[in-house]
This record gives sequence, structure tokens and C-alpha cells, in this order.
Amino acid sequence: MSKPIVAVVGRPNVGKSTFFNKVIGKRVSIVEDTPGVTRDRIYAEAEWRGKHFALIDTGGIEPESTDAILSQMRIQAEMAMDTADVILFMVDGKDGLTASDREVGNMLMRTGKEVIVVVNKVDSSKLPEDFYDFYELGLGEPIPISAANMFNLGDLLDLIVEKLPRIGEADDDDTTRIAVIGKPNVGKSSLINALLGEERVIVSDIAGTTRDSIDTPFTNGEDQYILVDTAGIRRKSKVTGDIEKYSVIRAIAAIERCDVCLLMIDAVEGVTDQDKKIAGIAHEAGKGIIVVVNKWDLIEKETNTMKEFQKQIAQELSFMSYAPSVFISVLQGQRLNNVIDMVKYVSEKRALRVPTGQINSLIQDATMMKQPPSDKGKRLKIYYVTQVGVKPPLFSFKINDRKLMHFSYARYLENKIREGFGFEGTSIKFVFREKGDENHD
Repeated sequence: MSKPIVAVVGRPNVGKSTFFNKVIGKRVSIVEDTPGVTRDRIYAEAEWRGKHFALIDTGGIEPESTDAILSQMRIQAEMAMDTADVILFMVDGKDGLTASDREVGNMLMRTGKEVIVVVNKVDSSKLPEDFYDFYELGLGEPIPISAANMFNLGDLLDLIVEKLPRIGEADDDDTTRIAVIGKPNVGKSSLINALLGEERVIVSDIAGTTRDSIDTPFTNGEDQYILVDTAGIRRKSKVTGDIEKYSVIRAIAAIERCDVCLLMIDAVEGVTDQDKKIAGIAHEAGKGIIVVVNKWDLIEKETNTMKEFQKQIAQELSFMSYAPSVFISVLQGQRLNNVIDMVKYVSEKRALRVPTGQINSLIQDATMMKQPPSDKGKRLKIYYVTQVGVKPPLFSFKINDRKLMHFSYARYLENKIREGFGFEGTSIKFVFREKGDENHD
């Protein structure tokens, strides 16, 4: 199911990373009292009062800055604003309203998005004298909080979920949404044009040519699809430094809205760190994933060339060994039909339901073949298993003690389920419940 996106933007060192960590309950962003320490935006899934959303922590915006890092972070935040449903504009209650805040506020006002002004570093209900200056931004009532002390965070989160759009609550139609993801200039737009048979998306050798994500419906036989292109960087003329890092934010938005991701990889470059970062987001989101190796026509072939490349994919993307790979050349039109065939196959696997009797029989056999782990004389017991969800497949295990379910044994059980029922192209999620837990999932 799709999740709305909330982006946290603002000047460097106003407390965005501290807020991010408090909301998701983990120390993920680096928190340091130095402006600009958050070099890359960080993404995580958050939940409040049963409402789930994707939270993006950005680097700081410093308008008109010539500093390379601050300029890069400004571009990051601009793209977060492009793709977010709700924007949290964080300012510093101790510094008061600054000229930079006014510039950022003007940027945000032009987005037409839902914006909440969050005044951080206010430690009590007694507001600082210059608090009311923030009304001058023209973005509505400012919300005072202290991210470090968790003051007023509950009220802010209430307001956030109130403004979230209703996304993905009616995702049961038969249309499969395909997100074409990957770093710039690997052929995403070209693949979409080839599949559609017409020039719907601008294609250029300049990385970052596609300006916006473009959704395009099409049919293949009786099957209905929507293609999403995610290539773009909105203001490529302002980008300094490594352009590839900026493709992540567009991938996040598309991944959240799709069923199956086509992760495009350049055959000449091989699997890069940027490919791994984008793949990891799709994997964590529980989407269907197909690795599409483009520009295969440029590779000199020997007997085992494809097998060797598949080994590289398996090694570099070991966390999603379930993802099948397709080797294509968009330019030459090679094996393009295989892409849609594989999308249909993976989409069906994501929706597969396993009868309770069959899954319990398989797990029983698996525990007999490899005894569950024990600790201090107490052994893990699995009472029964049932599948409680699809897209991605979700299995609920009733066990005696969660602490005894080691990661390695959960991975062993996942491998056995895959051997028995397939689930190619999709992650599998487990939830472990003890006796006495509330009986709901």
C-alpha cells in the first residue's frame, strides 16, 4: 500500500535530524552541532496513531550560498519539496526569524503544498519574545516544539497525520504500477518510450533531463499497467558535485506509489553504490523488484559473460537475492518483451496466498531438518504460522519467545518458504507474536 511522504526542510543546524530520530525511534541521522552535517537526506517509515507515512530528513537549505555542500543540500531539499505531500519547515526558536528563513519560506509558498512551520528549540509553553515573528512567513500558525526534549511532539504529529492525503486505501484494482528506478542516464526514459512505442518522455544523454515523474497508463493484452519515470533532477543547471546522489529522492516517491520496481543498471558500469542505495529503498519498502541490465549490446560476450554478471549482481545486491534479472538493450530493442513478462510474473508472486495447512506443514518439516535455536536451556517453539497479508507476503508466527528467534534462523525459514512456494521478485515479511499478545495483525 502506498504511503504519503513528509519532508523535513530548513536551514542547517535547526534540529531536523534530532526531530527525525525522535519520530522514528532510532538514531539514524547523524546529529552533530555543526551546520550541514546531514550530507544526504535520510528516509524511513514512520507511524503515528495508526497512520503510516514516509519521512525524509534533508540536508539544510542555505539560500544564495556559494558553498558547495550547502548548495548541494539546497538541491536535495528542493527535490524533497517537489515530491512531498506535507512539508515541515523547521526554524530555530533561539535564533528567531532570519533572512534565510524568509527566503526558504518564499520557496515553500510557491510549492502549493501543505506546509507546517515548526519552531524548534522551544523548551516550554512559555514562548520566546520573537516567536510571533514567524507568522510573517505567511505559512500559517507556527508550532513550537523541542525535538531534543520531545516537547509538543505529539501535537505536531497529530497535525501532520491530519494533513496527510488519503493514499493507497483503494489499491485492490488490477492495475500494476511499475516504477522505473535507478541512477541518471542508465536508460530509464528510453525504456519507457520503447515499451510504450512512442516518445512520451524526453530522452537525452545529459543526466537529469527528465524534469518530473510522469505516470503513463498502457495495456499489454488484457493486463493494465501504469509506468512511472523517475529520472529527473529539476534544476540541473544548479547542481554541483556528484549528480547521482540526487536521483534517490525521486526514487523514494515513485517506490512508495508502485507495485513493481524496475531497477535499471548500466551493463558497462556494473552495480554501483548508488544502485545499491536505491535497491535498498525498494527492498525495505517491500516492493516487487526486477534488476534490468541495460546496454547489454555494448558488452563483449564470451561463453559465461551473463552468468558472471549475474554473480556480480548476487554479490553486490545480496540482501535481495530473490530479485530476478533481465538483460536488455533498449537501443537495439533486445529482450524488451521479457521485461513486461517478468513484471506480470513478479506481480502475481507478490499477491500469492499460501493455505495455512501448507505453510505449517512446510515449517514443521523445516524445524525437523534444522532444530530451532535455544538459549540457557530454553528452545524456540513455533506453534503455528499463518499468512496475514500480501503485496508483500506477510507471515505471522506464533512462538514462545521472540528473543529466541535469531536473525539467522528467520533467514533459514524464509529460504525454506521460497523453496516451497517461490515468491520470486518480492520480499517476504515476518511478524513474531508470543502467547498473550493481542490477537490482531
